[in-house]
Amino acid sequence: KLDVLYLEACALASSFRLAESIEQGLDILSKLGMEVHADSVEACVQETKDLLSPYADDDLLNFKQMTDPTMILAMKFLGKLEMGMTQNMPTSVPYVAFKIIQLSLTHGMSPVSPVGLAYYGSHLAKQWSISEGYHYVKLALSLLDKVGSRENAGEVIFIGTQVKMYVEPLQATLEYHHEGYAAAMASGDSSLAVINLYASIAANFFAGANLQRMHELCADAIQFSEQRQQLIIMVQLQQVQRTVSKLIGKDEEAKHSSEGLDISVSNSSVLRSHHYQTAYASFIFRSYDETVENIEKYFAFQETTWGSLFYAHAVQVFYTGLIAFWVVEAEE
Repeated sequence: KLDVLYLEACALASSFRLAESIEQGLDILSKLGMEVHADSVEACVQETKDLLSPYADDDLLNFKQMTDPTMILAMKFLGKLEMGMTQNMPTSVPYVAFKIIQLSLTHGMSPVSPVGLAYYGSHLAKQWSISEGYHYVKLALSLLDKVGSRENAGEVIFIGTQVKMYVEPLQATLEYHHEGYAAAMASGDSSLAVINLYASIAANFFAGANLQRMHELCADAIQFSEQRQQLIIMVQLQQVQRTVSKLIGKDEEAKHSSEGLDISVSNSSVLRSHHYQTAYASFIFRSYDETVENIEKYFAFQETTWGSLFYAHAVQVFYTGLIAFWVVEAEE
């Protein structure tokens, strides 16, 4: 029965019914006697550091394998929670990563163990411990080849690459998301395939790719996302494409289905992306009122979306800083 419930949770997550998938996962874990919480994020991070401190990287890479079937399935539920919580419940992400690492060190490594290490590294990096976070995402990527399965490779590569972009040359990291896309497709995970595709397009934009080529990449990715019913990412890709269109003088409006329209006005991650893209384009073309309106709305979503570190955060901080300077200067 647990196998069936896990497949149901996967189906919900793949169709981006994230809240339902998270609720089901937490309910199953509770019935298995596992609660995902702690006194505070700081306490959770410190406890994770204490757990990992006795082990060298080689110790973890050669750690015993998990064999308990119930525990292996519980780990799968924990792994499935991470991406959904990253978008819907970002403050809970470190707690799940901690639980994955705790169970791995107690019962052995499973295919989900690299997921926990990747999110833990991402959280450390988001708290400005970039070098330490980089260390753990590299360890997570190395562990993928040691646990006997790459079913979570698409997610680990996605999270790890976003941290790597803060350390390695941006252009040198562009290929990683292609690897993440291929790994996700190989395991049948359409949602992670689309997420890696979206991240690759965003990285190419930040790296200064030709705008006409960017427009074509967006169009192809939007079509693929629609075919795979990955509507949240599809709407965000449409937002990026509209920005690119404005920059090349087309200013095309996105055509939303009724479902896409609902997502565009109700999903926090999508709304934050929309307000940033609109503020950015308005700033570039010096539309003061529209810039101010959208940057204020963007900041309203800042603490409730995306619990992991992404390269886009650096770009957004840069441009919101420029916008803030422009607004203050204009008001004076």
